[in-house]
Amino acid sequence: MAFGLPASVDIARPASVARARKMRRIAYGVGAAVAVLLITLGLSRLKPAAPQVERSTVLVDTVKRGPLLRQVRGLGTLVPEDIRWIPAVTEGRVERIVLYPGTEVTLDSVILELSNPEVEQLALEAESQLREAEAQYVETKVNLERGHLDQQATAARIQSEYHQAKLRAETDAQLASQGLIADLTLQLSKLAADELAQRARIEQERLKKNAEAVVAQLSVQRARVEQRRTMARLRREQVRQLQVRSSLAGVLQQVPVEVGQRVTPGTNLARVAQPDHLKAVIRVAETQARDVQLGQLASIDTRNGIVAGKVSRIDPAAQNGTVTVDVALTGDLPRGARPDLTVDGTIELERLTDVMYVSRPAQGQPDSLVTLFKLQEDGGAVRTRVRLGRASVNTIEIVDGLVVGDEVVLSDTSQWDAFDRIRLN
Repeated sequence: MAFGLPASVDIARPASVARARKMRRIAYGVGAAVAVLLITLGLSRLKPAAPQVERSTVLVDTVKRGPLLRQVRGLGTLVPEDIRWIPAVTEGRVERIVLYPGTEVTLDSVILELSNPEVEQLALEAESQLREAEAQYVETKVNLERGHLDQQATAARIQSEYHQAKLRAETDAQLASQGLIADLTLQLSKLAADELAQRARIEQERLKKNAEAVVAQLSVQRARVEQRRTMARLRREQVRQLQVRSSLAGVLQQVPVEVGQRVTPGTNLARVAQPDHLKAVIRVAETQARDVQLGQLASIDTRNGIVAGKVSRIDPAAQNGTVTVDVALTGDLPRGARPDLTVDGTIELERLTDVMYVSRPAQGQPDSLVTLFKLQEDGGAVRTRVRLGRASVNTIEIVDGLVVGDEVVLSDTSQWDAFDRIRLN
């Protein structure tokens, strides 16, 4: 009889063992969750690593103290001080262009010719009306003078008759005193003399009034003749101005019309300028133009030399973000300077004797608060709040936040706005 191994028998575990195992599993799960939460919270509070920046790619400058020359700069052009636009006086058609831009012209040089048959016809009619008025004046003058002479003759005749009657009355008075004629005859002589005296006085008055009437009527005729003469002169001038002439000795700059073009009165036909008298017209940014004043010194770079000047005019209005400033040139122009030449102007605002300054950063505006990266001894750069003051073209005053000897990054650092520190390699 063979004997084998005894069969395995499952032994029931107590319920407390299973409960303990379950509690351990729960404890492990809770601990893992707490650990993950703590790790996540810790990582979220970690600051991002400082970015690495090649020092050769950024501009670095050192804060200094000393004198500072404040300047503003702007681009502009050379413009003639004396410019004449020559307008059309009458309507017409461009018949021929005699001179073209770039030609030197003298006073009264013919630049182009217009044609207008109506103007020429009106001129002929005005001349005819003038001759007619002059003929009427002569005729009226002759007639009035003839009438005045007739009036003078009548007055002279009445005056003669009066003197005769007066002499006859005096003679009759002597004869009557001697009893040689009757008293009636004497009375008739005196009446005749008195009547002629009255007629003579009236004729003299008529003669005087006639002379005044002659003067008045001739004045009217002369005024009419003068009116016709003025109109004829105007029409002749209009015909003459069909030949457009220069009103200034200089250089013809523009002829903005073409042959065959119809022009109306007031249309600009040509522009003439004196090239030897130029000024610089500079456009300065409106944020920098507030300190520009009349009389300030300026220098104009023509790319072929620098010319000294003074601010002579400041436009009261800004256009497209710039203010126009005129600079009167006090120095001699270099060779090659001509109208419409592009120039670079620099205006001197003031000289500061002792200020702390640095080269102007990329985003540094006058009287503003900015953040700049200040270099540290360990090779890093820390974001620092800096208050800026008065500015010049390439430099700006430091009011607060830096000291002399500090080095700061001047380049645009907007790409590192999320960082308070960078490392320069």
